[in-house]
Amino acid sequence: MKSSNPVLSRLRSDPTAPAAGDAMTMDDVLVRTAATLGTAILAAVLSWTALPVDPASLGASYGIAAGAALAALVVGVAQSFAGRPSPAMILTYAACEGVFLGVLSNTVSTHLSPGVVVQAVLGTMAVFAAVLVAYRLRWIRVTHRFRGFVVAAATGLVLLTLANQLFSAFGAADRHGPDSRGPGSYTGVAGIVLGASFLALHFKQVEEGIEAGVPREQSWTAAFGLTVTLVWLYVETLRLFTLVRDDDDY
Repeated sequence: MKSSNPVLSRLRSDPTAPAAGDAMTMDDVLVRTAATLGTAILAAVLSWTALPVDPASLGASYGIAAGAALAALVVGVAQSFAGRPSPAMILTYAACEGVFLGVLSNTVSTHLSPGVVVQAVLGTMAVFAAVLVAYRLRWIRVTHRFRGFVVAAATGLVLLTLANQLFSAFGAADRHGPDSRGPGSYTGVAGIVLGASFLALHFKQVEEGIEAGVPREQSWTAAFGLTVTLVWLYVETLRLFTLVRDDDDY
Protein backbone atom coordinates (compact mmCIF):
# COMPACT_ATOMS: atom_id res chain seq x y z
CA MET A 1 0.00 0.00 0.00
CA LYS A 2 1.35 3.42 -0.95
CA SER A 3 2.01 5.74 1.98
CA SER A 4 1.79 9.53 2.15
CA ASN A 5 4.66 9.59 4.64
CA PRO A 6 7.68 11.09 2.77
CA VAL A 7 10.13 9.12 4.93
CA LEU A 8 8.53 5.85 3.87
CA SER A 9 8.45 6.90 0.21
CA ARG A 10 12.17 7.70 0.23
CA LEU A 11 12.95 4.45 1.99
CA ARG A 12 11.14 2.30 -0.58
CA SER A 13 13.12 3.94 -3.40
CA ASP A 14 16.43 3.62 -1.52
CA PRO A 15 18.33 0.39 -2.21
CA THR A 16 20.45 0.93 0.92
CA ALA A 17 17.55 0.41 3.34
CA PRO A 18 18.64 -0.34 6.93
CA ALA A 19 19.12 -3.87 8.12
CA ALA A 20 16.54 -5.32 10.50
CA GLY A 21 18.75 -4.60 13.52
CA ASP A 22 18.91 -0.90 12.61
CA ALA A 23 15.20 -0.47 11.90
CA MET A 24 12.82 1.46 14.12
CA THR A 25 10.83 -0.50 16.69
CA MET A 26 8.00 0.41 19.02
CA ASP A 27 10.43 0.29 21.96
CA ASP A 28 12.59 2.90 20.21
CA VAL A 29 9.58 5.20 19.80
CA LEU A 30 8.51 4.74 23.42
CA VAL A 31 12.02 5.41 24.79
CA ARG A 32 12.54 8.55 22.69
CA THR A 33 9.06 9.84 23.46
CA ALA A 34 9.62 9.26 27.18
CA ALA A 35 12.92 11.18 26.98
CA THR A 36 11.35 14.07 25.08
CA LEU A 37 8.27 14.35 27.30
CA GLY A 38 10.40 13.87 30.40
CA THR A 39 12.57 16.81 29.34
CA ALA A 40 9.49 18.98 28.81
CA ILE A 41 7.98 17.99 32.16
CA LEU A 42 11.25 18.59 34.03
CA ALA A 43 11.65 22.02 32.42
CA ALA A 44 8.02 22.84 33.29
CA VAL A 45 8.48 21.89 36.94
CA LEU A 46 11.73 23.83 37.24
CA SER A 47 10.27 26.93 35.59
CA TRP A 48 7.19 26.71 37.84
CA THR A 49 9.36 26.71 40.97
CA ALA A 50 12.25 28.93 39.84
CA LEU A 51 10.18 31.60 38.08
CA PRO A 52 7.46 32.59 40.58
CA VAL A 53 4.64 34.73 39.27
CA ASP A 54 4.63 38.33 40.49
CA PRO A 55 1.03 39.57 40.90
CA ALA A 56 2.20 43.10 40.22
CA SER A 57 3.72 42.22 36.84
CA LEU A 58 1.78 39.46 35.16
CA GLY A 59 2.93 40.89 31.84
CA ALA A 60 6.48 39.80 32.65
CA SER A 61 5.36 36.22 33.23
CA TYR A 62 3.40 36.13 30.00
CA GLY A 63 6.43 37.67 28.28
CA ILE A 64 8.68 34.85 29.52
CA ALA A 65 6.12 32.29 28.36
CA ALA A 66 5.85 33.94 24.95
CA GLY A 67 9.63 34.08 24.60
CA ALA A 68 9.97 30.38 25.43
CA ALA A 69 7.17 29.54 22.98
CA LEU A 70 8.89 31.58 20.25
CA ALA A 71 12.19 29.81 20.91
CA ALA A 72 10.41 26.45 20.73
CA LEU A 73 8.79 27.51 17.45
CA VAL A 74 12.13 28.47 15.91
CA VAL A 75 13.77 25.21 16.97
CA GLY A 76 10.74 23.18 15.91
CA VAL A 77 10.64 24.76 12.43
CA ALA A 78 14.39 24.24 12.04
CA GLN A 79 13.99 20.57 12.96
CA SER A 80 11.05 20.17 10.59
CA PHE A 81 13.14 21.42 7.65
CA ALA A 82 16.28 19.53 8.67
CA GLY A 83 17.33 16.62 6.51
CA ARG A 84 17.39 14.19 9.42
CA PRO A 85 16.21 14.18 13.04
CA SER A 86 18.53 15.81 15.55
CA PRO A 87 18.15 14.55 19.15
CA ALA A 88 19.79 17.73 20.46
CA MET A 89 17.32 19.97 18.61
CA ILE A 90 14.33 17.86 19.61
CA LEU A 91 15.31 17.87 23.28
CA THR A 92 16.00 21.63 23.10
CA TYR A 93 12.52 22.10 21.65
CA ALA A 94 11.07 20.02 24.50
CA ALA A 95 12.94 22.10 27.10
CA CYS A 96 11.68 25.38 25.60
CA GLU A 97 8.13 24.05 25.52
CA GLY A 98 8.52 22.97 29.11
CA VAL A 99 9.47 26.49 30.19
CA PHE A 100 6.52 27.86 28.24
CA LEU A 101 4.08 25.39 29.82
CA GLY A 102 5.46 25.84 33.32
CA VAL A 103 5.25 29.63 33.34
CA LEU A 104 1.89 29.69 31.57
CA SER A 105 0.37 27.06 33.87
CA ASN A 106 1.66 28.79 36.99
CA THR A 107 0.26 32.13 35.86
CA VAL A 108 -3.15 30.74 34.90
CA SER A 109 -3.46 28.60 38.02
CA THR A 110 -2.41 31.37 40.39
CA HIS A 111 -4.35 34.32 39.03
CA LEU A 112 -7.13 33.05 36.77
CA SER A 113 -8.35 29.53 37.60
CA PRO A 114 -6.80 27.86 40.67
CA GLY A 115 -6.60 24.10 40.26
CA VAL A 116 -7.28 24.16 36.52
CA VAL A 117 -3.82 22.74 35.72
CA VAL A 118 -4.67 19.37 37.29
CA GLN A 119 -7.86 19.23 35.23
CA ALA A 120 -5.95 20.12 32.06
CA VAL A 121 -3.32 17.43 32.67
CA LEU A 122 -5.96 14.79 33.36
CA GLY A 123 -7.95 15.92 30.33
CA THR A 124 -4.89 15.66 28.07
CA MET A 125 -4.08 12.19 29.38
CA ALA A 126 -7.69 11.11 28.89
CA VAL A 127 -7.73 12.29 25.27
CA PHE A 128 -4.42 10.55 24.55
CA ALA A 129 -5.64 7.28 26.08
CA ALA A 130 -8.99 7.47 24.29
CA VAL A 131 -7.39 8.05 20.88
CA LEU A 132 -4.88 5.26 21.45
CA VAL A 133 -7.60 2.78 22.39
CA ALA A 134 -9.84 3.89 19.53
CA TYR A 135 -6.95 3.55 17.07
CA ARG A 136 -5.92 0.12 18.31
CA LEU A 137 -9.52 -1.10 18.05
CA ARG A 138 -9.75 0.41 14.55
CA TRP A 139 -12.59 2.71 15.52
CA ILE A 140 -10.47 5.41 13.89
CA ARG A 141 -9.28 4.66 10.37
CA VAL A 142 -6.62 6.99 9.02
CA THR A 143 -7.21 7.35 5.28
CA HIS A 144 -6.11 9.91 2.69
CA ARG A 145 -9.47 11.63 3.09
CA PHE A 146 -8.99 11.73 6.88
CA ARG A 147 -5.54 13.28 6.44
CA GLY A 148 -6.87 15.90 4.04
CA PHE A 149 -9.69 16.85 6.38
CA VAL A 150 -7.37 17.20 9.36
CA VAL A 151 -4.86 19.36 7.47
CA ALA A 152 -7.63 21.57 6.06
CA ALA A 153 -9.31 21.96 9.45
CA ALA A 154 -6.00 22.76 11.15
CA THR A 155 -5.23 25.38 8.50
CA GLY A 156 -8.63 26.98 9.07
CA LEU A 157 -8.13 27.06 12.83
CA VAL A 158 -4.70 28.65 12.47
CA LEU A 159 -6.07 31.32 10.12
CA LEU A 160 -8.94 31.99 12.52
CA THR A 161 -6.49 32.40 15.39
CA LEU A 162 -4.28 34.75 13.38
CA ALA A 163 -7.31 36.82 12.38
CA ASN A 164 -8.37 37.03 16.02
CA GLN A 165 -4.91 38.23 17.03
CA LEU A 166 -5.06 40.89 14.33
CA PHE A 167 -8.51 42.06 15.46
CA SER A 168 -7.40 42.00 19.10
CA ALA A 169 -4.63 44.43 18.27
CA PHE A 170 -7.35 46.94 17.38
CA GLY A 171 -9.65 45.95 20.25
CA ALA A 172 -12.22 44.42 17.91
CA ALA A 173 -12.27 40.85 19.24
CA ASP A 174 -12.69 41.34 22.96
CA ARG A 175 -16.26 40.08 23.17
CA HIS A 176 -16.94 38.16 19.98
CA GLY A 177 -13.57 36.75 18.91
CA PRO A 178 -12.34 33.17 19.30
CA ASP A 179 -10.80 34.04 22.66
CA SER A 180 -14.05 35.31 24.16
CA ARG A 181 -16.01 32.97 26.42
CA GLY A 182 -18.66 31.77 23.98
CA PRO A 183 -16.72 31.40 20.72
CA GLY A 184 -13.59 30.54 22.71
CA SER A 185 -15.24 27.42 24.10
CA TYR A 186 -16.15 26.27 20.58
CA THR A 187 -12.67 26.87 19.19
CA GLY A 188 -11.20 25.17 22.26
CA VAL A 189 -13.25 22.05 21.59
CA ALA A 190 -12.28 22.23 17.90
CA GLY A 191 -8.61 22.49 18.87
CA ILE A 192 -8.86 19.45 21.12
CA VAL A 193 -10.61 17.43 18.40
CA LEU A 194 -7.93 18.40 15.89
CA GLY A 195 -5.19 17.54 18.37
CA ALA A 196 -6.77 14.12 18.87
CA SER A 197 -6.93 13.69 15.09
CA PHE A 198 -3.23 14.49 14.76
CA LEU A 199 -2.49 11.89 17.43
CA ALA A 200 -4.20 9.32 15.22
CA LEU A 201 -2.06 10.47 12.29
CA HIS A 202 1.10 10.03 14.39
CA PHE A 203 0.04 6.55 15.47
CA LYS A 204 -0.50 5.63 11.81
CA GLN A 205 2.89 6.99 10.77
CA VAL A 206 4.62 5.06 13.54
CA GLU A 207 2.81 1.89 12.50
CA GLU A 208 3.71 2.39 8.84
CA GLY A 209 7.31 3.21 9.73
CA ILE A 210 7.77 0.03 11.74
CA GLU A 211 6.20 -2.07 8.98
CA ALA A 212 8.43 -0.47 6.34
CA GLY A 213 11.58 -0.78 8.45
CA VAL A 214 12.57 2.89 8.51
CA PRO A 215 15.89 3.76 10.19
CA ARG A 216 15.97 3.76 13.97
CA GLU A 217 16.78 7.47 14.05
CA GLN A 218 13.25 8.17 12.80
CA SER A 219 11.97 7.24 16.26
CA TRP A 220 13.15 10.74 17.26
CA THR A 221 10.91 12.19 14.56
CA ALA A 222 7.97 10.22 15.97
CA ALA A 223 8.77 11.46 19.48
CA PHE A 224 8.99 15.03 18.20
CA GLY A 225 5.59 14.82 16.49
CA LEU A 226 3.90 13.30 19.52
CA THR A 227 5.38 15.96 21.82
CA VAL A 228 4.23 18.81 19.55
CA THR A 229 0.69 17.42 19.49
CA LEU A 230 0.51 16.72 23.22
CA VAL A 231 1.66 20.28 24.01
CA TRP A 232 -1.03 21.59 21.67
CA LEU A 233 -3.63 19.37 23.35
CA TYR A 234 -2.63 20.54 26.81
CA VAL A 235 -2.75 24.23 25.90
CA GLU A 236 -6.16 23.89 24.25
CA THR A 237 -7.49 21.90 27.22
CA LEU A 238 -6.12 24.46 29.67
CA ARG A 239 -7.73 27.30 27.72
CA LEU A 240 -11.06 25.51 27.48
CA PHE A 241 -11.25 24.70 31.19
CA THR A 242 -10.28 28.29 32.05
CA LEU A 243 -13.09 29.65 29.87
CA VAL A 244 -15.60 27.20 31.33
CA ARG A 245 -14.65 28.20 34.86
CA ASP A 246 -15.01 31.86 33.92
CA ASP A 247 -18.55 31.13 32.72
CA ASP A 248 -19.35 29.44 36.03
CA ASP A 249 -18.30 32.58 37.91
CA TYR A 250 -21.03 34.64 36.28
